[in-house]
Amino acid sequence: MQIIVDADACPAVVKDILFRAATRMKVDVTLVANQFLRTPPSPHIRAIQVPAGFDVADARIVEMTQTGDLIITADIPLAAAVIEKGAFALDPRGEWMSAENIEERLSIRAMMDQLRGSGVQTGGPPPYAPRDGKNFAAQLDRFLAKQETLMRSRR
Repeated sequence: MQIIVDADACPAVVKDILFRAATRMKVDVTLVANQFLRTPPSPHIRAIQVPAGFDVADARIVEMTQTGDLIITADIPLAAAVIEKGAFALDPRGEWMSAENIEERLSIRAMMDQLRGSGVQTGGPPPYAPRDGKNFAAQLDRFLAKQETLMRSRR
């Protein structure tokens, strides 16, 4: 199991949480972005820079994803693609996207795109708040603890 991060729009606080988790749990974390990213020196953390372009980073993330991986993204179509491959999708606010809720999220996204396309001001998501980082950290810790328990039971 690895953690892959859609890093272009990922909040710095989430990256910091993931860096600490990588070191603590010895889990591999890969950040994928179309810009250069600094990462702390660690055998468990790496960054991949992809060329600029529409969905280039998303395509690379889908290509890298394997069953059981954890993908960090707020991008709903990307989440749908990795869920289809058997991965888990967690957004930076600590909300899980799953096979059970992804179709609804895709439908809402399509409706909002249609409204924006017709000139309706829909606004964006609320600003990232400290409670979002805490929720993300809590969900990540639960997930990693569960994965660690599963790995131990398989030995």
